[in-house]
Amino acid sequence: MDSDPVISIRGLRKRYGDVEAVRGIDLEVQPGEVFAFLGPNGAGKTTTVEILEGYRKRDDGEVTVLGEDPERAGRAWRERIGIVLQSCRLDPYLTVRESLGLYAGYYSNPMSIEETIELAGLGGKANSRTGALSGGQQRRLDVGMALIGNPELLFLDEPTTGFDPSARRQTWETIAGLRDLGKTVFLTTHYMDEAQRLADRVAILVRGEVVARGTPEDLGDRENRPARITYRDAGREVQLETTNAVETLNELTGRALAEGLELEGLEVTRPSLEDVYLELTDQ
Repeated sequence: MDSDPVISIRGLRKRYGDVEAVRGIDLEVQPGEVFAFLGPNGAGKTTTVEILEGYRKRDDGEVTVLGEDPERAGRAWRERIGIVLQSCRLDPYLTVRESLGLYAGYYSNPMSIEETIELAGLGGKANSRTGALSGGQQRRLDVGMALIGNPELLFLDEPTTGFDPSARRQTWETIAGLRDLGKTVFLTTHYMDEAQRLADRVAILVRGEVVARGTPEDLGDRENRPARITYRDAGREVQLETTNAVETLNELTGRALAEGLELEGLEVTRPSLEDVYLELTDQ
């Protein structure tokens, strides 16, 4: 028997005065997957996530999260979710271990502090004060704070905004590890490479409506779009589009060998997730 979805949304609507911020969204998120929710500023992402978290009332539609309506769910339900906000404030004088211990006291069945430290990738920083952590380490601690209650579902809001490449990749490792634990992750991000790397499925929201959904590989019919072949010949850049990259490459390289030509910088690419996103959001 198939498992029930962790998140189910049918016809979700939310209006602010004359502005309809969310316009009839339908979505499902399955157990154990990382689901990326993408869209430009003002698309309705924050409103949707706040409704799912139980912090904002909807105007219409049906919503269930972990089998309950977030508007009416109580404390037992809230202990089953974890939330990582875009920015969190922690006491800078407490150590990592002390901070997690403080939060663990709020839950009836928390994870062990030591296990959470290891899962968050902070094994070498357990006794460091939070105010002395780097940006990437601080974000890992934010994830640890969301994990300490042993939730089934985590909401991650722009988890790597402002990070350098090294810190971003470290945080990606932590998020990818949540999937291995069987956690379900609802991720909002502006970074397409982040969604490509982490997400099992993606939905793109534009002006309050879902305009595309699928895996990062097939979103927007990427797999069937023409490939682009680029190279330089005698200093001139050449670009070709083809629906049969293997055949075109065979012809191209065969001719180059026969005529003694150099195909400098030869590269074959397909439309990226970012290309599809920019097209769908008209950016």
